Amino acid sequence: MSLYRHLSIEKVVSKLDILLPGKKPFVATSAVIQARQRLGSDVMKSVFTQTQKLWNDKTPHPDWHGLTLHAVDGVVWRTPDTKDNDERFSRTRNQKCSSEYPQVRMVCHMELTSHLVNSASFDSTSKSEVDLTTKLIEHSPDQSLTIFDRGFYALGLLHRWQTTGVDRHWLIPMRRGAQYTTLRKLGRGQELVELKLSPQARKKWHDAPETLEARLITKTIKGKEVRLLTSMTDPLRYPGKDISELYGHRWEIDLGYREMKQYMLQNNLTLRSKKPELIEQEL
Repeated sequence: MSLYRHLSIEKVVSKLDILLPGKKPFVATSAVIQARQRLGSDVMKSVFTQTQKLWNDKTPHPDWHGLTLHAVDGVVWRTPDTKDNDERFSRTRNQKCSSEYPQVRMVCHMELTSHLVNSASFDSTSKSEVDLTTKLIEHSPDQSLTIFDRGFYALGLLHRWQTTGVDRHWLIPMRRGAQYTTLRKLGRGQELVELKLSPQARKKWHDAPETLEARLITKTIKGKEVRLLTSMTDPLRYPGKDISELYGHRWEIDLGYREMKQYMLQNNLTLRSKKPELIEQEL
């Protein structure tokens, strides 16, 4: 179904030449559709998990100072306008109108040099991207650097991301107006800072400390001051000049999403499945 987006499911089945043992080996199209419904999404999730691990383990990714480069970002998928999909997946709304179709919000963790997806989490658009990202933490690889957009600025999330494994670092633009205390200077345009978590954040992230130490890098690019926060606090191991140039690589995940929507979906704006459980299977 993924490779033959331009064909109906019936024609996809006819290309497979599926046979079963017995006196009636040929499989009717309707039987395949029913089998797909029985299969559900857990099997496809297992296949995805195993194949991505194989591809990532066997593919030597370029690294930056010993860290593989990754990014986390969100994307929205449009589902067919059915009653079941509408009840399971909400519609995005603004002050004037809502979207014409039910939509699914997805957050992916992607290796940037290959566009291989390490893990993905998706749900109704009523769920926030930060909440979906918490499901990706345990799947993040060690010795890695993950670049976040400013929309993922949550100190409890960042703390759990870096403490779950070994050398799981993050890089994110500093939120405008964020309060911090400078602990010491690390060089020109670099300082070790302390950020205080709000009571709400500590309640949500039960393992979060009162404060989080990070490295603040300030640089002027094309006349605009850019401020980046990172867990890479060692200035000798991770040069500040190189870090300030890394954030531009975050856009690779948008190219990965473009490959999914333009090439895999062949510019079809809407997913195939008319039932929520099959939408999950398809994604």
